[in-house]
Amino acid sequence: MTSETSGHVDRKDLRRSVFAGSVGVFVHWFDWAVYAYLATTMAQVFFPEQDGTTGLLSVFAVFAVAFFVRPLGSVLFGHLGDRFGRKTTLSVVIISMAAGTLMLGLLPTYESVGVIAPLLLVVARIIQGLAAGGEFGSAAAFLAEFSPPKRRGFGCSWIEFGSVGGFLCASFVVWALHSVFTPADVLDWAWRLPFLLTVPLAAVGLYIRLRIEDTPEYRALEDMNNVPSQPVVEVFRSNGRQFLQTVGIETFMNSTFYIVLVYLITYQEEIVGIPADRAALLSAGASVVAMGVIPLSGIVSDRVGRKPVLYTAAGLMVVGSVPLFLLMQVNSSWSAFAATFGLAVILAVILGTHASAVAELFPTRTRQSGLSMAYSVAGAFFAGTLPYLMTWLIALTGSAMVPGFTMIVIGIIGAVTLRTMPETSGSDLLHESDRAPR
Repeated sequence: MTSETSGHVDRKDLRRSVFAGSVGVFVHWFDWAVYAYLATTMAQVFFPEQDGTTGLLSVFAVFAVAFFVRPLGSVLFGHLGDRFGRKTTLSVVIISMAAGTLMLGLLPTYESVGVIAPLLLVVARIIQGLAAGGEFGSAAAFLAEFSPPKRRGFGCSWIEFGSVGGFLCASFVVWALHSVFTPADVLDWAWRLPFLLTVPLAAVGLYIRLRIEDTPEYRALEDMNNVPSQPVVEVFRSNGRQFLQTVGIETFMNSTFYIVLVYLITYQEEIVGIPADRAALLSAGASVVAMGVIPLSGIVSDRVGRKPVLYTAAGLMVVGSVPLFLLMQVNSSWSAFAATFGLAVILAVILGTHASAVAELFPTRTRQSGLSMAYSVAGAFFAGTLPYLMTWLIALTGSAMVPGFTMIVIGIIGAVTLRTMPETSGSDLLHESDRAPR
């Protein structure tokens, strides 16, 4: 069974698979966005004895901790996915994610139990981080292998449609939270509500994931009795180049993602001086724009190739980031909207294409391990620390343009990585190494 076979997957099964692949990503990023959007509140709940900047740094430091455990989760879930199938990890990941989020929503505060509260916060974030280490690789491998070859970019774009959808819902919920409840209520108990909302969503996702079949490519490996016994070892032994290329592309994507959809709302509140409810509304608008562009980016990449689309995004980032952040400083309502939407379009072009581009680099034998580990390394070392780094650098330099200059560097990293990569649009996902007898 070759990649072409996936083009004949039943439409109903294909729709179910798209939902199964994207629902966990939606839940995951809803949780993580809520945490970032409530950073100021979380600082007061768990680090009340620190001043404003130090409290925010502590909250973002805990945010970064979850990224540092991602590589461990990626090794674990990558091995499970390549050894026992994509369906297995899709189910286990969403259960783990829901457990960590439920724990976070039920945590005692610093006021009630003292220093134990931030320690438990770290534990909850570690559980979420382990699950996150397996989510992208599982979903990307699953959707790439279930999508018809000539529409694989479009199929994989639904991963990030789900992730930005999670951010959109998170920004709406946080906006509603600040609109419906008084600041005292949010600080006292209402901050828990968004985290608790995700538990039923995760239950629906688990139900769908338990009802799907595994992918055509993975079943082909099983039919050929060619499932790897040590996929993680095989990645570094046989796919080191692809691993490094994926780290580069995922650094390009993740870093942009965390500046535009995670850090930007705090930046607008703390640096630009935009009220919290309006900043949340801006983030919602950016998410809507991104969700419109993401599938289009995937479609274009199916027609012209992955590299031209990603090169375009890198170029826009290099020439447009500083002007957009300068525009954001202008004291008018339209400037903040225009700047935020401009950044959202650049991000969406990357989001619609990156997953298919990196999924096509790896053979089926090691696809989930390679994707999971590279994605987690990029997140742990180059993306998860960005909110902390941006906050610290702005406090150190006094310059509000730090994020703009950082995005220029990120764009250069993306362009340099693309120079080393082949064009893979429409390629067969069963590589020669998948068919070689073992």
